[in-house]
Amino acid sequence: MKGKFLLAIDQGTSSSRTVIYNHDARAVASDQQEFPQIYPQPGWVEHDPEAIWSSVTSVTRGAMEKAGAVASDILAIGITNQRETTLIWDRETGECVCNAIVWQDRRTAAYCQALKNDGLEATVTSKTGLRLDPYFSGTKIAWILDNVDGVRARAEAGKLAFGTVDSFLLWRLTGGRVHATDATNASRTLLFNIHTQEWDDELLAIFSVPRQMLPDVRDCADDYGLAVDASIGGEVPVCGIAGDQQAALIGQASVEPGMTKSTYGTGCFVIANTGDHALHSENQLLTTVAMRIGGEVTYGLEGSVFVAGSAMQWLRDELRIIDAAPESEEIARRTGVVEDIFVVPAFAGLGAPYWDPDARGAILGLTRGSGRDDIVTATLQSVAFQTCDLISAMSEDGIKPSVIRVDGGMVANNWFLQFLADVLDVPVERPDNVESTVLGAACLAGAQAGVVSSVADIESLWRRDKLFEPAMQKAQRERLLEGWNDAVRRIRTST
Repeated sequence: MKGKFLLAIDQGTSSSRTVIYNHDARAVASDQQEFPQIYPQPGWVEHDPEAIWSSVTSVTRGAMEKAGAVASDILAIGITNQRETTLIWDRETGECVCNAIVWQDRRTAAYCQALKNDGLEATVTSKTGLRLDPYFSGTKIAWILDNVDGVRARAEAGKLAFGTVDSFLLWRLTGGRVHATDATNASRTLLFNIHTQEWDDELLAIFSVPRQMLPDVRDCADDYGLAVDASIGGEVPVCGIAGDQQAALIGQASVEPGMTKSTYGTGCFVIANTGDHALHSENQLLTTVAMRIGGEVTYGLEGSVFVAGSAMQWLRDELRIIDAAPESEEIARRTGVVEDIFVVPAFAGLGAPYWDPDARGAILGLTRGSGRDDIVTATLQSVAFQTCDLISAMSEDGIKPSVIRVDGGMVANNWFLQFLADVLDVPVERPDNVESTVLGAACLAGAQAGVVSSVADIESLWRRDKLFEPAMQKAQRERLLEGWNDAVRRIRTST
């Protein structure tokens, strides 16, 4: 049967994955591949664009082979991606002018501070909903233009294209025929006015970015041209794109105002659906485009934590005190809640609600009796504490979720989710499909292709696996949060 599958590409920070779904949103095959992280200097994080592309083509071929599928079996392709990561490439050759600068990269901290000193943050925030922070794409583009030989002149001559990872993949998949992005990814660049839904001339002037570099901005479910790359093996329409966190919101069926999800991948990202209202945060959260469907914009209130699952990688790869992330659950079960040791994993600075790019990680409260199990458990707890910071800020902004839907690799850990519910004092809901990000991309493609009648219908496809109810005593919760807040105060460089 022609077009019996949806193919979704999830290009993440540490790995690429392709999943093939049937029309009932059931995965029938998948493939995943990690790729190298590059750390040229302290605070710098890069990816080799060709490693990204190679991993995507490899897992796409792998998933199709496992499904026994050929191009004619694929109805549509959806793409989701690590967001703010920045690439610039030659329009003729398709080759990037330098490595991709990853969203975690902090090399533009001084530039951001200079813009703040010039009094520009209020203008930027009012138009974009974002803060002047190295996290976002705009300052990364400016850095490449000013630090890679000849790039600015070539960009001004219209010879170069900018894109977040979705645009880069789309360019490659379509053989250089389509240079486009979606509204969610555009909203993370510092260059896109989320109220007018257009690239903004004043913002382009602030960051000195030539307009001719920028991609066309389309709805999340839209016509993105035909994928013709050999990894597909034929012509297949690309019908959906969304940044990973927005895709997860869609995959979690959080399509009504007030619904909230938290994703635990490399970082942790909480988004609350605020409907057609672009809610301005008084508590250092971000206003962002949650989705744009049929020209109608749904906004979100977002908190970003830079280190979540990557803290588990740190325990595994740098400290070498665990062999694999799943070990942390058994260690935490036998250790129990750690009350006197706090790990603050500010390896890339602190994100929301602190926005302190110069903060660095620390372990506080160690004694001679402290050991490996305490550090592992305290690291797990740190992810929950950071989430609590975000939910508390959201509550102060008027968004008080009655339940949090969670997804991502870390949520396989039952101990972590129970501790999370305890610290938040909010029920935590895990779906039976925890890979909500890639599912969201598939649902967008399905909506454009006519398999899903509307994004709202995704609710009928969502199924709960387990509910974690808060069980911790108030006194213990308050004691833990007081200790966490004290630890954060000790490592901050700005207030």
